[in-house]
Amino acid sequence: MTESADPALIQRWNATLRAARTGHAGPDPAPYGRNLLERWAEPQRRYHTVDHLRAVLDRIDELADMGGEGGELELIRLAAWFHDAVYRPDRSENEERSANLAEKALTEAGLTPHEVAEVARLVRLTVTHDPAEGDVNGEILCDADLAILATDEHTYGGYVRAVREEYAFVPDEAFRQGRAAVLRQLLSLPRLFRTPYGAAAWESRARRNLEGELAGLGA
Repeated sequence: MTESADPALIQRWNATLRAARTGHAGPDPAPYGRNLLERWAEPQRRYHTVDHLRAVLDRIDELADMGGEGGELELIRLAAWFHDAVYRPDRSENEERSANLAEKALTEAGLTPHEVAEVARLVRLTVTHDPAEGDVNGEILCDADLAILATDEHTYGGYVRAVREEYAFVPDEAFRQGRAAVLRQLLSLPRLFRTPYGAAAWESRARRNLEGELAGLGA
């Protein structure tokens, strides 16, 4: 069985889409989920894979269960499914194309215009990971997407290697400079995580990981 045929993830997708449709009918959700998983399993991906999708969904659940953050959880979960559905490491418009895909697919799948617009907005928000104050939906999605930064040393090291593999076409020195700029930008933020739970559980560890990676790039 390939990851793109993962029945547990398809079941999660089906439950999410059905719940998001708020009681109104729509087409069978499974074909949409299978299409998305095929996208997440494309060969150019090393970090932005089905494993990343699963991790973001799990962190959304953790924020809901442990943090009690509120938000429109089914729409946030749908945004997680779509947020890197279109991904080419050599292109800069991935989030916009992913949002466009969400708008088309979720309209066909039976969501209301408001629901579609909110999912697409959340997908576009992952360009900056900078939700406005009080944007609970955005805070949850962005925290879940950035939670990889707060993992243990082994997991974080695997993340760093996978990102480098996705950008294998970039020469070493150019990659080091670009990656260092990304790390400095993240470290300059007053808060990496916006939800109360994310800030308490993940902030310190994430900053240690980022500082360690930056130091290694300098070496």
